[in-house]
Amino acid sequence: MTSTPPATAAIDFEPEFVAGLKTLFEEKISFNRVLGLKITSLKPDRVTARITMGEHLIGHYAHNRIHGGVISAGLDAMGGLAVMAAIGARHMDESPLQRLQRFSKLGTIDLRVDYLRPGIGEYFELRAEVMRLGSRVASTRMEFLGADGKLLSTGAGAYIVS
Repeated sequence: MTSTPPATAAIDFEPEFVAGLKTLFEEKISFNRVLGLKITSLKPDRVTARITMGEHLIGHYAHNRIHGGVISAGLDAMGGLAVMAAIGARHMDESPLQRLQRFSKLGTIDLRVDYLRPGIGEYFELRAEVMRLGSRVASTRMEFLGADGKLLSTGAGAYIVS
């Protein structure tokens, strides 16, 4: 994954903004609760999260593989989270609450997922970054990795931001 310019990467979010985004993504979005999506890092240039494997996430019972829909939903959520982090960094002149309210305008326009390897493991790490944040549309790149760090799936998404 590429890196964001140093000026953006140097921004530290307020604890209120971080807590607000975690509440939105981990609790208020019910499907993310079903997935067990837990944010592990929230930076302006990259976000990471974890999904712990559970019986309710199995797609192929004979191999104990995670369902492809869990992968795609997780990558989509992470793309949205990366966009919110980038928007938050762009609007540091606003209060944390004002920046969090911008989430109501966010929506997925397009999502592409490439399944590279079977999703087998105790937990999975998800990563996402914004490739371009325009005034109306943001483009993202996402990764879904196994507990051993192997790349299992990749994603690319476009999100409406206005």
